Amino acid sequence: MSLTFTLDPAVTPDLRDGILDLWTDVSDAGGAVGFVPPVTREAIRPEVVRYFVQMAEGRTRLLVGHDDAGQVAATAFFTFNTHRLMTHWAWLYTVMVHPRHQGKGYGRDLLTAAEQAARTIDGIEAIRLTCRGGLGLERFYGSCGYKEVGRIPNAIRVAPGDDRDDVIMLLPLT
Repeated sequence: MSLTFTLDPAVTPDLRDGILDLWTDVSDAGGAVGFVPPVTREAIRPEVVRYFVQMAEGRTRLLVGHDDAGQVAATAFFTFNTHRLMTHWAWLYTVMVHPRHQGKGYGRDLLTAAEQAARTIDGIEAIRLTCRGGLGLERFYGSCGYKEVGRIPNAIRVAPGDDRDDVIMLLPLT
């Protein structure tokens, strides 16, 4: 079994609900995707709507992975810089794989698909992302070709007394 990746899928109620379910399940499993457990679909919904608005405006593109059952199993959102001196690289946000698919190599597959997609976007020479320190994510991204280029200590407050580094990673495409 593998995932089927689509860049810029049609935005449908099934896609919206699939992303809401994925994001909720990843967050509740302890994934570092902007929320801490427990979280509800309703708490995540404004973030999904924000992404969909940005997609409609052409500022963001969605890469989605579906499993063999047709369920949303993975996502990554490309967001483009509007500053004229930074349009040659894109952000990669909300990179996630459903917990039921962890350990199958799908995270690596998602990042490979993201790299391939970025190479088709005119003018993009690098992908930049950030990740929460303390979870080993920087080692995972490093194993996929990303390099740590910066770190802001204690920039992410998961809970009172639980601050994590914000780790900045870069994947050059040229």
